[in-house]
Amino acid sequence: MSRFPFDSLSQLQAELDRFFGKPLVSSGLSGASVYPLVNVFTDPNGMVVRAEVPGIPADRLSVQVESGQLTISGERPAPAVAGGSVHRRERQFGRFSRTLQLPPEVDPEQVTAECRNGVLTVRLGKHAAAKPRQISVRAA
Repeated sequence: MSRFPFDSLSQLQAELDRFFGKPLVSSGLSGASVYPLVNVFTDPNGMVVRAEVPGIPADRLSVQVESGQLTISGERPAPAVAGGSVHRRERQFGRFSRTLQLPPEVDPEQVTAECRNGVLTVRLGKHAAAKPRQISVRAA
């Protein structure tokens, strides 16, 4: 038996990925210890990534697309404690980074990012060749 409890889960995830085909986005294990938490979905124009970044100003966030990967990074400032002492600190602070593998149909030239109410929304467009085309049918 492995000393690391998530080894079995990682192996199971790899087997499921092989069985069902390559996933749209792969970032390894996810959960409460991975930050920022993200939701990833597609819409008719491409892919959308929404990341929870409460309390982090937009000027402390960075979004990069390079070599088929999306990286969201930034820094959450440490809370100031004026004249008192900390009894419990559960909210993390400091630098963070999260990288997601992108599918090949994503066009790195068509990326926008917006932060509103603690949610970072990154929209990634598809290459023109990857978008479905409507073909008109003529009567013969």
